[in-house]
Parts: sequence; C-alpha cells; structure tokens
Amino acid sequence: MARTARAAVHDGTGDRLEIRPVTVADPGPGEVLVRLGASGVCGSDRHVLDGEWHLPSPTVMGHEGAGVVEAIGPGVRDVAVGDHVVLSWYYPCRRCRACAQGKAWACTGTRSGECLLPDGTTRLTGEDGGTLYPYLAVGTMSEYTVVAESAAVAIPKEVPFEVASLIGCSITTGVGAVVNNAQVPAGASAVVLGCGGVGLAVVMGLALVGASPIIAVDTSEAKLDAARSFGATHTVRAAGDDVAARVHEITGGGADFAFEVIGRTETIEQVPGLLATAGTGVLVGLPGEGQKAAIDVLELAEAGKTLVGSNYGGAVPSIDFPRLARLYLEGKLPLDRLISDRVRLDEVNEAFDAMRAGERTRSVIVFD
Repeated sequence: MARTARAAVHDGTGDRLEIRPVTVADPGPGEVLVRLGASGVCGSDRHVLDGEWHLPSPTVMGHEGAGVVEAIGPGVRDVAVGDHVVLSWYYPCRRCRACAQGKAWACTGTRSGECLLPDGTTRLTGEDGGTLYPYLAVGTMSEYTVVAESAAVAIPKEVPFEVASLIGCSITTGVGAVVNNAQVPAGASAVVLGCGGVGLAVVMGLALVGASPIIAVDTSEAKLDAARSFGATHTVRAAGDDVAARVHEITGGGADFAFEVIGRTETIEQVPGLLATAGTGVLVGLPGEGQKAAIDVLELAEAGKTLVGSNYGGAVPSIDFPRLARLYLEGKLPLDRLISDRVRLDEVNEAFDAMRAGERTRSVIVFD
C-alpha cells in the first residue's frame, strides 16, 4: 500500500530544497522499504545544490541514512522487517567482475549514479504524479524510501540512527580510505588536508590503526580542535602557516601518507609536496565536474610517490558497515562526537548554509 512522506526535494535549479509530500510505493522484487530514522547532511548533496554536479530531477536529496525495515519485496533474503539498516548510496549488483573481485565500490552493474533502482525505475512520485528520483537511489532526506536489497545493510539495533546514518557515507569514506585504500601501517606518519566530517573520519581511522604523527590541516581553529580530540597529534592552520614546511618539519622530511579531503584543485596540487620519498597521496575529496589539477609528474616519478583515488573508502558495505558499527559499540570509534548539530527536516537549508560557511563538523537530520 502506497504511503505519503515528507521529503526534501530539489527541482534541479537553485540551491534551495523544498519540503514536499511525496508518494512512496510498496517495494518490488528485490527491494526494501525503509522508514528513516536519520539522514546526514553531506558535501556530496551540496555539490548538486550548488550546480557542480548534475542529476536527473526533481530529486529527493540525501544519501547518508539509516532506519528500520518496514516491508520487503519478493525474493529479499538479506534483511527482514524490523531490522535496523544503514543505506549504501552505491548499491552493488553482486554480479559484475568488480563485485566478484570484492570491489563493491567499483561495481559496473549498479544504477545508483542514475538515481534508479535495478529495474530502471523509482518508487517515488510527486503531487502531480510525476517521477521523483532518489539521490543515488536512496534519497534519505525523506521519511520513507525504497532501496535495492544490497543497499540495506543490517547493523546492531544498539547503534543510534544518527550515528548509523554517518556510517552510510562519511565514516565509511574516511575510515575506509585509511584501512582499505591506503592500508596505513602502525607508526606511519600522515597528514590530513581538511577537517570536515569526512576529514575527521580520516583522523579517527588513522588513530585507530596507530599512525604517528597525525597532522591535521584546516583554516578553522574549531575544526582543528575537533581533530585533536579525535587523535591528531599536531595541527596546522592553513590560513597562516606554510603547510608544506610545517609538515616536513614535524615528520622530518615529509609524510608517509597525505589525505586530501576537500576536493579543491589547489589542495590536490599540494599533496605530492607533502609526501616523503615513496609516500602515498590519497584523494578522498570530490571536486566539481570537469575540474583538473596540475601535478609535477617528473617530481612524482623520480621520488617514487603514488597518488591513489579513493571511492567510498574502497568499502564493501555488507562487510564494512557492521564492522564500523561494532567498533563504535566497543568504544574504538567515537562516531557520536562527530555530530555537531541535530536538526529537523525543515531546517535542512540552514544546515547546508552552515556547511558552506564552514561552521559545523556534521549536521544530521533526525526524524520522529
């Protein structure tokens, strides 16, 4: 039976979201209906609102969410009604070559990027009866959503929804960049450019694996304070310090690993200069479409440095989501302290404005 939900909808123009009623149909074969408990407010949504990325519209925004399974379609086996789930914004098809190799983040069979379910449709319609597109096939800024079975990953019910929602994107992206993509060993030195939600998750991941020193770089003193609380051993104020000189001074010649978590060409171009010989740079931040960075290729090659692209922290959601949830419950990842503001759905535009101003680490929409 179809149900009505309130959702944050973007018409494809301007940077404002409208809270509108939407109709959510029952799940079809291989699909799961989820009642959302929380949705993160992430920079990837802002890229869309600010016209830097383009999607089919009108779009129900949000891709970082968690909730409870309300109904399942025919053939669903992985989750049951009543399960608490984290939603994956890049649902794997489980059949392509990348999935068979254990690289769910590189799946070529998903239609997530088209904001479509596996059958090429959505279960959302607007007041005029027209199709609505759930952002990255999850659309978490809605009271209800229907997702592909592989996009709903069960986790322990003890994890609060607002914490679980962050596992769906920022935490998996940041911690995964450390443990999956870079595979940072204990004792390695690392620098993190950008201390927003994902950057702080990188810092947490580095502390988890025992990296040292961990150098956090940002223009905001408040965010640098947060980085220290999550395990950064040193901080550098980008607005006033020579970042490369300070990193080389602290590490004695450059960092073993450098994580760019801003997605700006000027900071991406700084990464090789922060690295020691044979160091590894990890590009986590996502720039706007078509942006290119200039890299001194000769210096990169002669020093044996490596640049690694990180997509979704190299994660396999069905494995990584429960693992991160357990680490939170065991007190090894203080994910709850990453949340600076809990807001209602009607406050979503103010949350994005605060993000643009660099005023918060992470806002989370909490549903009743």
